[in-house]
Amino acid sequence: MEQRKKVSEAVVKRLPRYYRHLSQLLEGNIDRISSNGLAKRMNITASQVRQDLNNFGGFGQQGYGYNVKILHSEIGNILGLGQELTCVLIGAGNLGHAVANYTNFERRGFKIKGIFDNNPAIIGTQINNITVQSVEKLVSFIKTNNIKIAMLTLPANSVRELIDTIVAAGIKGIWNFSYLDMELPSNVALVNVHLSDSLMTLAYKINEIELLKKLEESV
Repeated sequence: MEQRKKVSEAVVKRLPRYYRHLSQLLEGNIDRISSNGLAKRMNITASQVRQDLNNFGGFGQQGYGYNVKILHSEIGNILGLGQELTCVLIGAGNLGHAVANYTNFERRGFKIKGIFDNNPAIIGTQINNITVQSVEKLVSFIKTNNIKIAMLTLPANSVRELIDTIVAAGIKGIWNFSYLDMELPSNVALVNVHLSDSLMTLAYKINEIELLKKLEESV
């Protein structure tokens, strides 16, 4: 495979959006789309679409646009969705239940193989047909099942105690819902999901709309 140039984080974050919109186009039996059409769906500029996709080879044809099926497949490959991505979920509380029951993961290739917790009242119960196991069995489970991703839905203090252990066991990527920003070895990928940050961003946008409305009313 040809080595790709370094791609900005902003472009990487847009790739799943491209994939989602292209999936919707396929479901609507749409065969091709222009950069303008794709840009309108995503609320960005056509120039941005072309710049983003040119990081990976472009894929479009002048006067034709993009073949939806081919572009969808190519972006899926770029995202690494052509393989089964084995996961463990660590933390079987309310948030863990919600994540484990989200059915779209498996459609995208993310397969939750095991769920773990340290609460005796939860161990042995089932979530989405998966039996919750003790964290004492986590390391051997990761190694035996070639687990690539750890989904962390547990408090920050528990993450601190656990992180070195799961990295040493062979975890390649961490999806972290705890309020803990961490540094990991360069060969381990990390994505932090801060739910309250998203809500505060929403609060900012609401505040901006209300301030604009007040300015308009004062004119």
